Amino acid sequence: METAALVSPVTALEFLQDAFLLTGEGPVLTVYSLQHRPKACASLSVLQNYRIHGIRPRSLAAERSSILGPNFYDIVVFGGKAVRLVRLHVDLQDGEHLRLEILGPLMELQDWALDVRWLSGDKHSLLGVAVAHNSALLLDIRTGNALLQRSCLEGCLLYSALLLVHESWDDTILVGGTVFNQLVLWKPGAGGDESSNSKHKAPVERRLLGHSGVIFSISYLQEKGWLASASDDRSVRVWGVGALGGPGGKCGDLNPSCLRVLYGHQARVFSVRLSPGNVFSAGEDGACLVWDWAGEGKVVRTLKGHKAGGVRALAISEGRADGERWVATGGADGGVRLWRVEGSEEGMDTTEEAATEKLTDLRFTGQGLPKAVCIAGEEDTNAPWSQSKFVVCTDHGTVYQYSDGQWEMVWQGTTDFQSYCVMETTTVSVKNSTAKVNLCAVANLSGSIHVFPISHPQCGILLTGGSGKIHSLIWHEAKEQMYLLASGAEGFVSRWCVKVELDENSPLALSVKPLPPFLLPSCAKRWLTAAVCLHSSSQGLLWVCGDRRGSLLLFQEGGKQERNMRDGKRIAESSQTGRKPTDGEGLEAEGNGSGGDIKTEMVEDRHPTLHPLSCRFGVHGKQGVTSVCEYQGLLYSTGRDGCVRVFRVNPTPPEKPEEKSVENKDGLQLQVLRVQRACKGMEWLERILILEPDIPVEEAEEEESFRPEEERTENKGREARFAIIGFHGVHFVVWDPVRQERLFAVPCGGGHRSWSLWPPHKGVWPGYGALVFIKQGAVMTSQTPGEALSIGGKAGGWGLREGVHGRGIGCMCRLGMIRGIKNENQTESPGDLAETEGMDELKEGGHWEIVVTGGEDTSLTVIAIQPRSGSIKVLSVITDHISSIRTVTAVTRQEGGGESQKQSLSALLVSAGGRAQMQCYRLSIGWDQQRLAPSCQVIQVASHRLDEQWEKRRNRHKTVKMDPETRYMSVEVVEEKPDGVLLAMACSDGALRLFSVSEGTHQIDLLWETFFHQRCVLSVAACSLEEGEGHRYRLLFSAATDGRIAVWDLTDASFLSTGTQPIPCLHIHAHQSGINSLAVWTEKPGLNEGGCLVTVASGGDDGQLTVSTIRVHYPEDRKFGGSRVSSQISEALSPPTQLHLELHSQYHSPLAHAAPLTALKLLCPGLLVSTSADQRVCLWRVCSTGISHIGALCSHVADAAGLAVWEGQLREEGDKEMKTSFESEQEISVWRASQTRFKKTAAQFSNEETAGESEDAGAVKAESETSHLVCQTSEEKAGETASECSDQAETDGVSQGNTERGFRSEKMREKTGWVLLCGQGFQLLRVPNTESAQSQKESHRVKVTLQGKST
Repeated sequence: METAALVSPVTALEFLQDAFLLTGEGPVLTVYSLQHRPKACASLSVLQNYRIHGIRPRSLAAERSSILGPNFYDIVVFGGKAVRLVRLHVDLQDGEHLRLEILGPLMELQDWALDVRWLSGDKHSLLGVAVAHNSALLLDIRTGNALLQRSCLEGCLLYSALLLVHESWDDTILVGGTVFNQLVLWKPGAGGDESSNSKHKAPVERRLLGHSGVIFSISYLQEKGWLASASDDRSVRVWGVGALGGPGGKCGDLNPSCLRVLYGHQARVFSVRLSPGNVFSAGEDGACLVWDWAGEGKVVRTLKGHKAGGVRALAISEGRADGERWVATGGADGGVRLWRVEGSEEGMDTTEEAATEKLTDLRFTGQGLPKAVCIAGEEDTNAPWSQSKFVVCTDHGTVYQYSDGQWEMVWQGTTDFQSYCVMETTTVSVKNSTAKVNLCAVANLSGSIHVFPISHPQCGILLTGGSGKIHSLIWHEAKEQMYLLASGAEGFVSRWCVKVELDENSPLALSVKPLPPFLLPSCAKRWLTAAVCLHSSSQGLLWVCGDRRGSLLLFQEGGKQERNMRDGKRIAESSQTGRKPTDGEGLEAEGNGSGGDIKTEMVEDRHPTLHPLSCRFGVHGKQGVTSVCEYQGLLYSTGRDGCVRVFRVNPTPPEKPEEKSVENKDGLQLQVLRVQRACKGMEWLERILILEPDIPVEEAEEEESFRPEEERTENKGREARFAIIGFHGVHFVVWDPVRQERLFAVPCGGGHRSWSLWPPHKGVWPGYGALVFIKQGAVMTSQTPGEALSIGGKAGGWGLREGVHGRGIGCMCRLGMIRGIKNENQTESPGDLAETEGMDELKEGGHWEIVVTGGEDTSLTVIAIQPRSGSIKVLSVITDHISSIRTVTAVTRQEGGGESQKQSLSALLVSAGGRAQMQCYRLSIGWDQQRLAPSCQVIQVASHRLDEQWEKRRNRHKTVKMDPETRYMSVEVVEEKPDGVLLAMACSDGALRLFSVSEGTHQIDLLWETFFHQRCVLSVAACSLEEGEGHRYRLLFSAATDGRIAVWDLTDASFLSTGTQPIPCLHIHAHQSGINSLAVWTEKPGLNEGGCLVTVASGGDDGQLTVSTIRVHYPEDRKFGGSRVSSQISEALSPPTQLHLELHSQYHSPLAHAAPLTALKLLCPGLLVSTSADQRVCLWRVCSTGISHIGALCSHVADAAGLAVWEGQLREEGDKEMKTSFESEQEISVWRASQTRFKKTAAQFSNEETAGESEDAGAVKAESETSHLVCQTSEEKAGETASECSDQAETDGVSQGNTERGFRSEKMREKTGWVLLCGQGFQLLRVPNTESAQSQKESHRVKVTLQGKST
């Protein structure tokens, strides 16, 4: 097994000048180039089974020996007990073609390495190493020998250490953070007597007291003499210690003092770094705080970009002359974020608290109080913030404009516009001209609407929208046409098409064309709040609108449809009211019995009233819809219910013809695809903004120019990445729902206020902005208009590597594989593609594995993994669960045919977990031609909760819920139906439940439940049996915490209708404690006369692997036995003759793992994969005579919880391309001798062959116990180490590896097994050949001891 992709907590970061960033993720060292556009350029697995905790480049002065050849940097990487030397080769021409090379063996120390430093004055590659037992040693990296070792007199454990080295070992100072919450300073090189250095212990020179928790990180700033420490007590302390180290090994001041105690983190502080003007700290709360040293130690900037789990690594660059520097953070979610911190931020306070004080009052000087504010259009989208203009309407009906720091009156309304008015502005192009004009529309209580250009208000016109109050005005531009919608009384919506023309007599002339009005359905709060126009060649114009009642409405505007709709509506109304309508009757007459004014009636006579074709009533709750927009064929709506709904316009399905009417002949309807919630507490949403890919503008334009038109339109119908705009408490917030972070925040006071956001890019978030709003009668901005708004960097930083889950991943499921299309215009850059990843790899196409993960952070993540390069792409994040997700399953089918079938797939996904909650989705995976990566469209099918009635109960907060919350532990698909699936669910309340999921009706129904186990049911599995005549039988297996497996016959579905409680047809005692995982498979039909064999493999908390074989006898009377293949289990059948089941054999491997076995999967017939909290992934061969251990790999994922396995085809001709960066250094593997004979599957093994192999391996003993064969794996010898096992495997596998290389050119394909492991991250492993596994070759490693002792 070998690693193909890895996502785990980033535990080490280090800058190499300002040009490169080095990261450590597990044992993998990755180099990012920061030149031009930050991207990953090279990666290499260097520490085998150790996790990287520190990266130390050598000083640049020692690297300049080779001027003519390629530049290189020597780097020491350490973690755990391992230290290794790596060389980074850099191409001098562009600095982006990098190569990592391992120099020398892996050096294993006898203690944990906490810090490693180069001796600057040494020419022989000597390292100083601080270890966990408060000791330090001098290490010769060439030979792997420890030349000197010195311990401190205070021999306690250290949580952190900092070595301050100079030219010689005698000048070294060690600062250690002890387990007793103290900082101790001592000199490892004191005394100078090298012969007695290992016996004489150095005294403590300085002791710093003050922390109440253990110390995780230490940093020292030499030019200031400051020492900073980060602690478990959530504080950062800065000490004035003076000069440390240097010539003579100075120990600083005799009485060091604490200069600052910085409290600002909400959890433990893991890392701290010092710069001349700032203190940087990062912690478990996921934030990196920038503290101002010159002031009173306040937080001047908060850098957030990681999900739950915290920031595990922090690095700051040296900085340029102007003080600008890079800041990098690595999170527990596996993500790496990069920020650019300006040197001017030393004295700047950019926190939200300080932002309240920095709000600028524009000091409105006009008459009355401002009621509405808008940014005066977009004449120049590239205009800076300092040139922005604002328009304000007051309660006196006056419109003012703010420009260049002055307020001036633009328009004075009549008395009708006083006390109440609504205002909206827009920008429209002048006909037959390139100029643009800002238009303003103001409406009042009497239905009058005044539209005028802001630059020439005397050219305005007066429109009438009825006789009542105008509730809202909406400007909308579509196909170079500007529409104005005015929502008046009784649901009447007037519409006009407005154009601006040049006139000889006046500067500008407005032409207005009336359009057919809309009539909203009868309800409370009957007025429009949002509208968007869709163009369709077949249906004409489609309008999707949102009203104040929270409903979404669909209107159709077309020549042939209008008359049919009007006639049909009048006929229907006359049949209900019993009176004949007249031609001159207006909407006001219909609504309130009084006729409207003459102008309105004339308009309605010429244009028929349009009624909604489809209505989603109250879909956004009672607080109303706030916005509706369209992007790439999909519609997005927001409301004050805290949700964003993604929907589309679809024809009515053929099975529902009753929904079609005279008005809706095409059967159009609004179909909600999914609901995206914002963060907790963010209920008032305003609209969404599209987030564009993280590529520079010039590159995006270049790619767009080379992209064919058909590729640009192919992405229609795919959901885009978007940010949510709304109010969170008293803040106006731009929220990224995928990364779960704030992109922009202004403390404006909350909702219920008029506001406008700059820059006015239509529907796109550029990464920066400013807010104009009204607060307590004052017009305020988040940024002073006269100042230039900084747009140089992104507020959220650059995502060098995308994070997945901040907390543990509890379950995962593979959906399938899609193959991307490589961009023909993309040319491959020179160099080894195996050592590159990032955007270049995303554009290569290749095949992508699509998986879904569910985590403790209550989110489902759809991920695409490219095994060739190890690239990870997060496609979608679903946050509908209210508790942790424990189990997930899917039913997948490929879409299309031929080559298109490989480029898309569709899956029905079911997830379940805490609070007895189950969610069902339809996922559509395709290839995005714009981003050249997979894309995902999520459609919500249904949801279900057992305690749904409790959630609907009134005043439930006043009562106590006595029933404990049920958790769903495991889910299994029992049967696939045409419109859904049948599911079996293992529940923590001791129940085994069957659910029916119907995709057509969008419902999940509970069919049956039994409490047979009387204890928590941990896992379920199912299998289907089919005999020769086509009769099918279905078995369900359930396992609980008592170590027993129950087998249920679900062939007869009569108990679903009668309500009778079935009993299991077989009990199997398999474990001494809970069974966490089951794997079931059957032999091919026809191998056993009159029945078949079903094998059940189980893994439990006792660390044991059990394989039980069940003989199934089919009923003798086959006329009633089983159901036909085409029948469904939900149908009631006549009671068949029961299957007869008996336990045929059982085998055990008592010490399969050193910890509870958490997941077990069948990779191929006869080959099992298991994992455990001991971080081992084991392969097992299962045959008719027992279990044999094939091999094990030490994974890099802690707290392993789930597995996904599958077989795939690997092209032999692409072997060079398939080599990933992780294969350069093989992981430590534990292989038994029997591994070299792993060439045949279980079906090919005869009893004689298997017995012989079991004897050779010495791993299996057969015992007879109550007529069952029990096979136990013998324990390894107590002193046997992992390296000894690997050495033996290497010896046994050499000849086989060479032999297979000879045949490789003759074979074009071979079967490859894939194992995906999840826990604290995930790791994709490749089993090179499931029919002939090759032994893994372990690289050389050296045990480090004192010189003179054996190594």
